[in-house]
Amino acid sequence: MGSDDEVFAISGPKHMMARSGTRSTPTMTTVKVNWDSSEHRRCIAACLVKGTYVMESDRTKGRLGTCRALASAWWESFHFRLHDVLHCECDCVFCRNPFKLGAQRWSIYGAILEHVPTAAGGELRRNPSAPRYIVAFRGTMPPSHRGDTHANVELLLNRQHGCRRYLDARPKCVAAVWLAGHSLGASIALDVGRHMMTDDRRRNLPAFLFNPPQVSVAPLLNALRVPDVARRFLFRVSYAVKAKLGATTELRPLERKMEELFERLAPWAPELYVHERDIICWGFIDYFEQRQNMLRNPTLHGTKLSLRDMLLFLHAENKEGKQVQPHLLPSARLWKTSVQGHRHGPHGLLQWLEPDWMLNLSPRIYRYPGA
Repeated sequence: MGSDDEVFAISGPKHMMARSGTRSTPTMTTVKVNWDSSEHRRCIAACLVKGTYVMESDRTKGRLGTCRALASAWWESFHFRLHDVLHCECDCVFCRNPFKLGAQRWSIYGAILEHVPTAAGGELRRNPSAPRYIVAFRGTMPPSHRGDTHANVELLLNRQHGCRRYLDARPKCVAAVWLAGHSLGASIALDVGRHMMTDDRRRNLPAFLFNPPQVSVAPLLNALRVPDVARRFLFRVSYAVKAKLGATTELRPLERKMEELFERLAPWAPELYVHERDIICWGFIDYFEQRQNMLRNPTLHGTKLSLRDMLLFLHAENKEGKQVQPHLLPSARLWKTSVQGHRHGPHGLLQWLEPDWMLNLSPRIYRYPGA
């Protein structure tokens, strides 16, 4: 038996479950699902992501394919079945080397789960608000997972677009799917969703991104306890500088590319679930909140640009590359909580299985003017 965190009957969304039995031998009787409820959709998406964590744990602990496996309860409880397992080999320098110094490792980083309609009156009926498939991506697991560490480094350097997991995930998604991910997995889901909106078919896939990571100066500003007035001033100066640089001859092509990108991404509004005290996703919180303060500022278009992207663009041989900062989104719905005391901390996935009233969620939709 795994830890309590891996057992659905113990750690699942209790407000959606009716259970019997004891804590040591819990028995789930029913799970009530309302697909029209944003709370239920959030909890289900988080449960499926949790299932991918548990499936990788099942694999590493020798439970996969046995009666001791725990992952399936995290999706079967909501009438999903495993359609495909997403896995790939690690492409870090230790696993891919000409001297074969270490065996190449592989891991499960996600799953494609198919919703099975429930029987009603002898017929299978699909709720119109339910997805046909959900593609779920897990986040980082213990340091022994080299692939996770390598993917995190690539994300830190904004080179995740060429990472094997990201490349492997994009063609696996079809039109009638939802995307869901936590932490590193949220970054993969975000990349896939952006890719689907910018290809020729422009597929708008609902996305549930839990604690999405974004590298920014926000943690430093918070650590230095920079006052809000000074913070707003710094961001205004930064956006003004970006706007001026974007108007130069050398960087004007990048600005035009970002204008086109924002136009294509405008209809897509992923659901971002963030905690005010989670250092990993402070970048997203600051970006959208500070951009909102710039709506009537003439340098607003500077919010579409990144200084790091500018430097990379100036030194890139291929000026048509798409390696832009993932937080540069025209639209998003930000679900923010500040509730403390959850045993998994502000970056934990299981906090998102709680009901709305416990999280005190405050959703806000952000749209770039004209989007």
